[in-house]
Amino acid sequence: MYFHIIMSIDCNSECRYCYKKSYEDFGNDLNRIFKFDFSMPPMIKYKIEELKAFVEKSKSRQTLTFYGGEPLMDIEKIKEIMASIDARYMMQTNGLLLDKLPNEYVNRFEAILVSIDGNKNLTDFNRGKGTYDRVLANIHLIRKNGFNGELIARMVVDEVSEKTGLTENVKHLFSIGFDAVHWQLDAGFYQQDFKNRNFAAFAESYNAEVSGLLGYWIETMKKEGRVLRIYPFLGIFESLYYGKKEKLRCGSGYANYTIATNGKISVCPIMHDATEFQVGDIWQSSPDKLKEIHVSEPCKSCGILDLCGGRCLYANKANLWPKQGQEIICNTVRHLISAVQSGLPEIKALITSKKISEKQFEYEKYTGPEIIP
Repeated sequence: MYFHIIMSIDCNSECRYCYKKSYEDFGNDLNRIFKFDFSMPPMIKYKIEELKAFVEKSKSRQTLTFYGGEPLMDIEKIKEIMASIDARYMMQTNGLLLDKLPNEYVNRFEAILVSIDGNKNLTDFNRGKGTYDRVLANIHLIRKNGFNGELIARMVVDEVSEKTGLTENVKHLFSIGFDAVHWQLDAGFYQQDFKNRNFAAFAESYNAEVSGLLGYWIETMKKEGRVLRIYPFLGIFESLYYGKKEKLRCGSGYANYTIATNGKISVCPIMHDATEFQVGDIWQSSPDKLKEIHVSEPCKSCGILDLCGGRCLYANKANLWPKQGQEIICNTVRHLISAVQSGLPEIKALITSKKISEKQFEYEKYTGPEIIP
């Protein structure tokens, strides 16, 4: 089982597509859709030995992913958890404080997901002046100091990033030292957002970029004999190639859960404070016997559910965008799947000729990267 550990609900960044849009979205319908636990402490209040006892109830070794807010806002607690609990460790971070965590802890992570949107101008515009240089310095520092885990870039894609192009930004992130890239499509998460954008025009441009990036992905296989770890392509390729049916790709609600700062267990880190999605706590629950929650309509009866999985549990349950906007989002998913499908014969031929191997497409599920952006 995989667990996100919410270290802090505070963050040391004020990103344009998170902090700004949250501020603009005050007065949305979420309080009428969900019941929130507003007593959630800003940082962990339960005892670490209580978390340890919960983890040790499982018959298997657990994977713990530090999450926030910004998890490195509480470095001492991270060190305490890692010193006390035998588990596999991962982290999602904005990367600004990576230099503050001692090497002996950093080097134990199997994967670190760092939020960075592409080139310097784009990243600094979205996340604050100076962010790109600080993040770049920190990822180079941890490599120099012995970090050998997977370093994954997490992008946010919207109209601003599309001006520089998805393909160019993905290529840039590989060039500066990331092992893998995935992206989150900024769509469906804020109620006021749809009416403030020409999302249909953006989606058309975005779909063209996805097709272009898919072409670059295959071209790299041909020329260099390597498979770039572009997570949306890896996940969809695997499903198509092996004929697999998928549940929600991130695992939320059945394979991936979240432990909030008050010890309550939720099905999703985004919804950790919504009581409808809390399925237990670290004192009374077992990691192996947690209630499952799955996507609702319109996803349940969708023709691509077995490949998409439902995209996002939060977006599905909140349903903040009008039907028109939701359909445009779904069409971007259909296009992504269709693009990978169109490249399948060529990739199969490369595997048959042993230019590349099936093993190069392998990846671990539920570690955080988006398969369906």
